[in-house]
Amino acid sequence: MASSPSPLSGDSSISTWLDDPIGGPVLRELLAQSGQSADALRPVRRLALKRLVKLSKGQFTQEIIDGLVARVEAGGVGEGGGESGAGGGGEGEGAGAAGVGGDADVSDAETAETELGAVAVERPEWVERIDSGRFAGRTVIVTGAGSGIGRATASRVAREGGRVVAVDISAERLDEFVAEHPDAEVVTVVADITDDARVASIVAAAGERIDGLANIAGIMDDMTPVGEVTDAVWSRVFAINVDGTMKLMRAVIPAMLAQGGGSIVNTASEAALRGSAAGVAYTASKHAVAGLTKSTAFMYGPSGIRVNAVAPGPTITNIEATFASPLGAQRVRQAMTLLPDAVEADALAASITFLLSDDGVNVNGVILPSDGGWSVA
Repeated sequence: MASSPSPLSGDSSISTWLDDPIGGPVLRELLAQSGQSADALRPVRRLALKRLVKLSKGQFTQEIIDGLVARVEAGGVGEGGGESGAGGGGEGEGAGAAGVGGDADVSDAETAETELGAVAVERPEWVERIDSGRFAGRTVIVTGAGSGIGRATASRVAREGGRVVAVDISAERLDEFVAEHPDAEVVTVVADITDDARVASIVAAAGERIDGLANIAGIMDDMTPVGEVTDAVWSRVFAINVDGTMKLMRAVIPAMLAQGGGSIVNTASEAALRGSAAGVAYTASKHAVAGLTKSTAFMYGPSGIRVNAVAPGPTITNIEATFASPLGAQRVRQAMTLLPDAVEADALAASITFLLSDDGVNVNGVILPSDGGWSVA
């Protein structure tokens, strides 16, 4: 006798909800109330429904989940679960930005998977495993530490025993980070990483020893091709993504040389590996980050300094993506049809901290795709 399916709850994945004969219509009805469809949830479909409470930044509440569960238990009858929708949940680094809450052609992607014989399966949810002493006695600078991948990376270094110099342009976000890690050794620096004086203040806050630098702060462009990109967009994207990254690298090299080693991890992107993930400014900036990484690894490898980069795929962060160009929107969204599922920032922090730590002892000058396999598509 076949067993009955498990009852739906907040711990059930979004795909389980959407595939359920009762839960699917209930969830789709809720999405429709805010003018959205289930397509918006495709990149996060393997996450537990309860994850949307955090990811949606207040749009999807625990009360809404409780209401959905109650409606399913009642057979799907009754009023809708609330006025707020569940779409969005943040944009991803690089190409992921267009995938969460965007208008990518999901039906085409599903058709392609079917024609290729691929079958989506329910995978166990990844659980972060902390090595409590991996960064003990070490000082690591993390930029963009107030949110997204930077915050997840700073958190992991702190929870693994490191002293974190947390850098962000927002004092409020840094204060929130410190409050979440009351037992950790965290030094906060509010700084614009394009400002030489503020970069000097970051190094001063770190002190004489700097064991690691995670260059994570960055911005997205507006998806414009070269024939439409403005000087303002080009200059701002390069100032933060390239100049800021270079300035921090340059600033920490003397300390690392003096102590005989260190590890630098930059944030590249799928846009550093392909031309179809973003607009020309962002794509060119991340190709430049790859060049910074490889050149510095070559120059300073014999001095004990390892320099690598992580290339995220679709990741749920607070980086906003906009489409200022119809051509850019059409071309980038077309490339998104085989977009893998978006992941939360702690999955990228796992890749970054691997390279920062001694676990990456034999890795230097690598651009590591952490993209769910998107780079092989």
